[in-house]
Amino acid sequence: MTDRDYIRRTIRLAKKAAGRTSPNPMVGAIIVKAGRIIAEDFHRAPGTPHAEALVLAEAGSRAKGSVLYVNLEPCCHTNKRTPPCTRAIIATGVKKVVVAMEDPNPQVSGKGVKKLRNAGIEVVTGVLDDEAGRLNEAYLKFITKRIPFVTLKIAMTLDGKIAMPSGESKWITGERARRYVHGMRSSVDAVITAIGTVLADDPELTARFRGAKNPMRVVIDPELKIPENARILDVPPETVIVTGEEKSKRLDELRSKGVKLLLYKERLSLQWLMQRLGAMDVTSVMIEGGSSLASHALEDGVVDKVVFFIAPKIIGGRDSFPAVGGRACASLSDAYRLRDIKVRTIGEDILVEGYVEK
Repeated sequence: MTDRDYIRRTIRLAKKAAGRTSPNPMVGAIIVKAGRIIAEDFHRAPGTPHAEALVLAEAGSRAKGSVLYVNLEPCCHTNKRTPPCTRAIIATGVKKVVVAMEDPNPQVSGKGVKKLRNAGIEVVTGVLDDEAGRLNEAYLKFITKRIPFVTLKIAMTLDGKIAMPSGESKWITGERARRYVHGMRSSVDAVITAIGTVLADDPELTARFRGAKNPMRVVIDPELKIPENARILDVPPETVIVTGEEKSKRLDELRSKGVKLLLYKERLSLQWLMQRLGAMDVTSVMIEGGSSLASHALEDGVVDKVVFFIAPKIIGGRDSFPAVGGRACASLSDAYRLRDIKVRTIGEDILVEGYVEK
């Protein structure tokens, strides 16, 4: 196996903790000696041992003279809940470390690599750094900008509709696509929706499969129209309501149900909301709502990635709900453009995903 093979394996290991390490990155590590893997593991959750510490402990004295593979630069700072990984790597006599990418965390940012090299350890960086970056794209944005990585998810028909004129939308896509969305929810810290979706569908916005982690739900509800018995209020871990109703009598009622309230003045800025969520250590967000919320997110410039599920159905009708509402772009040259586009099928539906050019 080559360095690329081992690093790709660390990425697969790291993915096992998807959605559970935030605000930490997903990290996998492997120790190889004489061409044989002698230890491999991954970081599971904040406050638990890092991947490097786990594999070094498993390898024990066999780590001396070995090669350590890791998808992110080992940490070197002490003002956190776990000891610096560089210290353990140096102490155990590892002879070489292969790193997919440097950690942009200002407390690390090349310092871990430098410490290892200063200790006489050979360090190779930049092996599959693009793949490693995609794995931790939410962490990379959060650690440098302190705001979450935002994915806009839309399920629509072939003619770009998300609901009938009556509001009926269950189900636009097939079962396999819906299961895929549950996995997406489990991998993010929060899901944002709007009160219109809550009133129309009464969703839980949970990840309904064994072992899934439910995200925080964030409901944009300017006039506090959310019903007392809305299902979204009764499912852990937490529901946040974003509202402009500062003096409503319902505020205390909602707080008593464990709902967190974020109050804004005048027009809601989604840039402001992302800053507030970032302050709550929310590193990743998925937007699931109607056409107004989709256009609001695009117009406010908060969307990093789009995921469109396209069902092989045609609804038609000028009164059917479009995927994206709001103002039209002034010209085609002003259209939101995507890069790094991937297209595939999931069951009977087509999945198109890409990153918004900014």
